[in-house]
Amino acid sequence: MLTLTEVETLARAAHEGQTDKAGRPYAEHLQAVAEGVRSRGGDPDQIAAAWLHDAVEDDALSETWLREAALSGRTKDIVRALTKRSGEPPEEYAGRVLATPGALLVKESDLAHNADPARLAVLDEPTRARLTEKYVRMRALLGLTGRRS
Repeated sequence: MLTLTEVETLARAAHEGQTDKAGRPYAEHLQAVAEGVRSRGGDPDQIAAAWLHDAVEDDALSETWLREAALSGRTKDIVRALTKRSGEPPEEYAGRVLATPGALLVKESDLAHNADPARLAVLDEPTRARLTEKYVRMRALLGLTGRRS
């Protein structure tokens, strides 16, 4: 089984050169999500999934890699649950997250970092408004409204 340090190294390498919407290195987002999961009491499977949560969706790593990786089945299930599918309605995505043990905590941490006011502040107003609405809607679909992130 890969250690968390090895998973982090793999995730950083897989997303090398990738930036977020604000132009920051994408690995900063992965680290923030992993730390958020850790601070929310997440276990090693969830922390590993946090590092990898966007890897398949962003084509940084393949589904074949994930299937064959030396990771727990639970970590793989969480990564798959968090991988958005083309054309998938938000309700369907949220349902999969809610149905996958351990995935909600990782998604909660992801949303908390994505919606960080300091992170959103550097975006243009239309993008900031669109993303804020998207994150609020997803939090509602996941039953996270009223919960402190």
